[in-house]
Amino acid sequence: MTRLAGILFSIISTSLMGIGIIIALVSGNDTLNPILIAAAIGFVVAIPVTWIVSKKIVDQL
Repeated sequence: MTRLAGILFSIISTSLMGIGIIIALVSGNDTLNPILIAAAIGFVVAIPVTWIVSKKIVDQL
């Protein structure tokens, strides 16, 4: 499960970080700090999301 979680994390984290950056830019925050904060939040949120998704995939097998 660890290898699966690592592969999924690379996909899920970049997706959530990108969503956060787009939200920051659309809301008018176009300086460095809000963009970095949005990316960091996406990175942190990706950890439990990856764990849940990988657990559900392994349980299905």
